[in-house]
Amino acid sequence: MKSKICGISDSKTLKHLTNHPYPPQYIGFIVNYQKSKRFVKYDKLKELLKVDKKNSEYVAVLVKPNEDILEKIKILPFDYYQIYNCTPNEILSIKKKYNKKIIIAITVSDINDVLKYQDYKDIANIFLFDSKGYEKSLTFDHKLINNLKINKELMLAGNIQIKDKLENYKKIADTVDISGGLETFGLKDISKINIFLNKIKKINNET
Repeated sequence: MKSKICGISDSKTLKHLTNHPYPPQYIGFIVNYQKSKRFVKYDKLKELLKVDKKNSEYVAVLVKPNEDILEKIKILPFDYYQIYNCTPNEILSIKKKYNKKIIIAITVSDINDVLKYQDYKDIANIFLFDSKGYEKSLTFDHKLINNLKINKELMLAGNIQIKDKLENYKKIADTVDISGGLETFGLKDISKINIFLNKIKKINNET
């Protein structure tokens, strides 16, 4: 099982992740969604991304991005664009123009939302199933994606906590995506990050 830690906004935490003995495969940054307390302004983001990613991949989290932000970030060392709220044609255009791998983010409240993945199956490199909460840590019924047969990597987000039985997520997803669950008083907590990454390592050692 892979891990993704999202909502990184300071260099101390980012360096801790990239230097960790069991670093996350993916590290996400909130690029254009200003309602999120984890949003990083462009100038700060540019400085932050000078941290060597080493064995992780950097993900730009984008909610219905406009051309202005896409043009600004094209010089930054992102490996993936994680995109919410765009049509298949819009995302295909972004993928071709900027030559980035794409994580299609689908927010879920019922099975009809889940099935929207079919519209993007030829565009996505990875599918992320998330709650409707965006900047709020909400959950959804993970059983809704239990039996999906998608020949793409599948990420799972939505109020995942370090006290959860993370091994259960391995049955339904390739990657577990966590953000608020690693925070204390709204800030990333190094001790919680260590617990999470060590738990992922232990799960992978046992299977």
